[in-house]
Amino acid sequence: MQYFVKALVALVALTSVVSAAAGELADKAVADKIIAQLQMARPGMPVASVQRTPLADIYKVTTSSASNVAYVSADGKFLFTGKMLGIVPGKFVDLHEAYMVPLRRERMAQVELSDMVIFPAKGQRKAYINVFTDVDCGYCRKLHQEVPELNANGVEVRYLAYPRAGIGSPSYKKIASAWCADDRLDAMNRLKNGEHIPNLSCQSPVAKQFNLGSEMGVSGTPAIVLADGSMLPGYLPAAALIERLKL
Repeated sequence: MQYFVKALVALVALTSVVSAAAGELADKAVADKIIAQLQMARPGMPVASVQRTPLADIYKVTTSSASNVAYVSADGKFLFTGKMLGIVPGKFVDLHEAYMVPLRRERMAQVELSDMVIFPAKGQRKAYINVFTDVDCGYCRKLHQEVPELNANGVEVRYLAYPRAGIGSPSYKKIASAWCADDRLDAMNRLKNGEHIPNLSCQSPVAKQFNLGSEMGVSGTPAIVLADGSMLPGYLPAAALIERLKL
């Protein structure tokens, strides 16, 4: 018990440091120096922001989207990519994920429910999950088979489009047709079952959702974003999801 309390206190302390640093911009002089060094190595390199990290003299550089980050020394002479992990007793904490969680939560709150394909909970809704999906993805289809069980346990499933082959691909056209259908749920069910649906065209949010997923770090499907902004990459069976949601 004593070890658990110490670990919890250390984790809370580290999370507080990360939260305090997340989003805090570097001093302008430092940011300008880092950007100049980066663009000297790669002219025209886009830099969206330079932010402090909990590690002294190391800054987080965001490039084309919030999920595209690198870490740079204060003098701009050293750059490294990959995960920065905080260390607490018995646990490593992914600091980039700590940055991304509130961002995902904020961005998902801005998505209109009318722009999603929603399979509602049966009876009282106890929780919901946002799922970036591709209709040609095998594991997405496997997860879709679990939707009735999730719904029966009070979990609402909200689909967003993420055609992995990109905008304009055959998968994009299929999933856009589902969004343009009069009955989106039926169209999604049929596509997930490998059936053909008519090609439809409308002003759908598919491209916008694909770009949103990329911004939030989606690299494969299914990608499940929980209400708190955390992301579960890949397929999980209904029982595991329900346990994760603590229902």
